[in-house]
Amino acid sequence: MRKVLDFLEENGLEFTFYEHPEAPTIEIARRYWHDDGSKHCKNLFFRNHKGDRHYLVVFDCEKSLAIHDLEHRLHQGKLSFASPQRMERYLGLLPGSVSPFGLINDTENHVHLFLDANLRKYGSLSFHPNDNRATVVIPTAEFERYLGIVGNTYEYIELY
Repeated sequence: MRKVLDFLEENGLEFTFYEHPEAPTIEIARRYWHDDGSKHCKNLFFRNHKGDRHYLVVFDCEKSLAIHDLEHRLHQGKLSFASPQRMERYLGLLPGSVSPFGLINDTENHVHLFLDANLRKYGSLSFHPNDNRATVVIPTAEFERYLGIVGNTYEYIELY
């Protein structure tokens, strides 16, 4: 968590955060979220069939996506959830802690990020800081600045 907060501060990015009990799933996290007007996001980490491409998919936590529908929308071929070993290798994270802040650890910018286009309409987004015992609330414009700083490729797409 400290690495993410330090990174955001060192890069002059505006954000707030709060700590809470461990929340490895959206269902558990809902118990601890503040009513701050931000859009809480779900983050899923995938690999392609060959295992040579990895994708982080970020979308509204109130929505659900079937992998088959996601494959169709992303046009990346057959997808499967990436293993914990791949998650650690490319994002430096363990299961239950995936967030776009894991891109800080992707020094080779290997992971491509897909963001649901609907997220643009929210003033701020919420993610945990690679530790599911806290939540970072970041203005959407600041989040896009963050993405420019980490340097991974990303795109907004219609997911639903």
